Amino acid sequence: MKTTFLLRAAFTGVVRGLMALCVLLILVAMTHAVELKVVSGNGMRAILGNLTEDFERTTGHKLEIAYGIAGLMKDRIRTGEMADVAVMQRYLLDDLLQQGKIVRGSTIDIARSPIGLFGRAGGPKPDVSSIEALRHALLEAKSITYTDPADGGLSGTHFARVLERLGIAEQMKPKTKLGRPGPRVVSGEVELGIMQISEILPFTGIQVIGRLPEQLQDNTPVSAAVINGAHQPDAGMQLIKFLSSPVAANTIKTYGMEPIEQR
Repeated sequence: MKTTFLLRAAFTGVVRGLMALCVLLILVAMTHAVELKVVSGNGMRAILGNLTEDFERTTGHKLEIAYGIAGLMKDRIRTGEMADVAVMQRYLLDDLLQQGKIVRGSTIDIARSPIGLFGRAGGPKPDVSSIEALRHALLEAKSITYTDPADGGLSGTHFARVLERLGIAEQMKPKTKLGRPGPRVVSGEVELGIMQISEILPFTGIQVIGRLPEQLQDNTPVSAAVINGAHQPDAGMQLIKFLSSPVAANTIKTYGMEPIEQR
């Protein structure tokens, strides 16, 4: 009996010691909690917005996120704006890497962001499932809108190339209004809009008509990287690993992107 009592006491002591260690580690982690400044393209707005609480609760860090058209956000980093993490298309980050603005080896692919067409809720839904069907739908549309390619956004830059490939770029110019695709379609000012699916879904009063056919789809990954000169590079890598983890994958799918499995 005495041996059993001693073993129980020893076990209880070990458990209490481990609990005390866990509390200590949590307190240390919270002591080192920081504020992370993130610069992101608009396509990740809904996803990052819904993952922020989980990340902050898990790590104790706080996120301050600035959103905008990806190409313009890239220019802000290029011209010296200080932040910890950039989230945007891989080719934009690769360009910044060549300019010495991104920490080498920190870039991780998060998701692919398909581009789709949308219109006002309850309106017509033309067939866009094939290249020829898409071409016909665009030619029949009274008006279309997408982001200005000059701003460097993914959907606008890519869709301008799609129109060239379809051979209808000149025909579409008179009925194209560049910029603010969501509000233009919601207001009824424009019939069809083209954006990343992840940017379309948060709007009310519109409906997704369909994705671009796979042969015309953009498969550039959306990635995240630590910015050179970041004040919080270690916490920045924590965020990047969190965004590329299975924990974030369901949210990424819910908001119209396709998570990239890490190997």
